[in-house]
Amino acid sequence: MSDFNRGYARTIPADRADMSVDAGLRSFMLGVYNKLALGLLLSAGLAWLTADFAPVQQLLYVVNPAGRLVGFTGLGTIVRFAPLAVILGAMFIRNPSPRAAGALYWSVVAAIGAGLGVWLLAFTGSSVALTFLITASAFGMLSLIGYTTKKDLTALGTFLIMGLFGLVIASLVGMFWHPAGFSFIISVLGVLIFSGLIAYDTPRLKMTYYQLGGDASSMAVATNNGALNLYLNFINLFQFLLQLTGSRR
Repeated sequence: MSDFNRGYARTIPADRADMSVDAGLRSFMLGVYNKLALGLLLSAGLAWLTADFAPVQQLLYVVNPAGRLVGFTGLGTIVRFAPLAVILGAMFIRNPSPRAAGALYWSVVAAIGAGLGVWLLAFTGSSVALTFLITASAFGMLSLIGYTTKKDLTALGTFLIMGLFGLVIASLVGMFWHPAGFSFIISVLGVLIFSGLIAYDTPRLKMTYYQLGGDASSMAVATNNGALNLYLNFINLFQFLLQLTGSRR
């Protein structure tokens, strides 16, 4: 989304990109993951508020007497597409300040969290909780792979980004065309693509740390944007897994 390097071009000491021996890298990555954890916690709280707190629920969703989602209000439709609007708008911001990067992160987290209530209305609480635990476990495993791999994942990243664009196009097509099995295929592809992106983005963050050369302002921006990338990967993986394995109300 932004130029984290701010003009820095350095040879990255690959043998140093190890959290067990580099305290600076460990601190940087912990900053990213702490912000990610807080973002997920906020999202969970907002999802519960919009799905279970009647005054807020009625502002966003149309629910039948059995408690099942049947549609969205005007405000609910705005909330549904707000994260995409914020992210697209952020693409035009070059060299953001740490404060702007932080505002972007929390704006996206809040908007997505408010929209996640739809999953609590569409699926049973137990399946949502189980899918979250599965997602968290998969995320941890994939991040560990990213930390420990010695391979150059640049080619994989290019392939995954192309797959992501294809997934977006297919999802848009799926809004108007519903052939048998199409949703299942989209969900499977989504799980594979976002699993790959988690494994790819983790070592990319490690390399970003060294490219920044210790610049405090750039490091703060990178922490926010790194947390945002991982947050989006986590949420999308969760949603696609829920569509594959969740039990609907």
